[in-house]
Amino acid sequence: MNEFDADAPAPHPGLFPVPAEGERVTVMLAAFEGWNDAGEAASDALRYLRRAFGAQRVGSIDADDFYDFQFTRPTVRQTGSGRRRIKWPTTKISTARVDGHPVDLVFVQGTEPSYRWRAFTDELVEYLDDLEVDYLIVLGALLADVPHSRPIPVTATSENDEVRERLNLEASQYEGPTGIVGVFADAADRHGTPTVSVWAAVPHYVAQAPSPKAQLAILHRIEELLQIPLDTNELAEDAEAWERGVNELATEDPEVAAYIHQLEEAKDTADLPEASGESIAREFERYLKRRGKDNPPAGG
Repeated sequence: MNEFDADAPAPHPGLFPVPAEGERVTVMLAAFEGWNDAGEAASDALRYLRRAFGAQRVGSIDADDFYDFQFTRPTVRQTGSGRRRIKWPTTKISTARVDGHPVDLVFVQGTEPSYRWRAFTDELVEYLDDLEVDYLIVLGALLADVPHSRPIPVTATSENDEVRERLNLEASQYEGPTGIVGVFADAADRHGTPTVSVWAAVPHYVAQAPSPKAQLAILHRIEELLQIPLDTNELAEDAEAWERGVNELATEDPEVAAYIHQLEEAKDTADLPEASGESIAREFERYLKRRGKDNPPAGG
């Protein structure tokens, strides 16, 4: 039995209903470096998924049409043979089939374009059609007044009524400047593709990349949305090491330590009324899934 069996308990439903036998669901995930990606947590989460599922590149968007190379500069890299080559900023599209699950994944990864955003998103919407995408998940990360020593907050919103009801989500109430993640989500929603926006809150006082704890929090939310277990043990170790490193730096500056303590108290006070069973049940469910994966039944 797995998460997609009709008889399996599903206290936290996934993004889509259980497909009929023989059917598959295609989900696109998109992340962009730049304004949308504090600590590069969203981009790093997508890179992890691409590697984990062995994604193969199937397309790209021409960089010359959308980037200011004085702002988003090309880089020089050494090849395995020792030759130097120029790597141009671009947006790559890759795909992967998830073995053992009725899910196909499409990954869109790049850098926020400099101009012609509407034309850029029009090209992405064409991939929604060409690759027969059923759902879109856009990933982002923002700087926030949150303590590094507490679980990283991750919010998910959707403009699609069916998705909101299924996942118990709300529509976004944000008003203000937006990035390419918001523009693409809006274009996909108007196109008719059910879309979920997932954002992690990165402590603003440790905004530099990498941000493995925020990356891990995003991946945990993707686990729930896709109902696919991910092996994140190594990343969890990186997140713990990152947190210890920030703790050590904070002890060297009493003002920073006092500020972090203030954030911790505010977070703990805000969470106290909801220290209820949902978050505990969610963590326990994730633990049982991983335990089952690491200890398959005899003969399995």
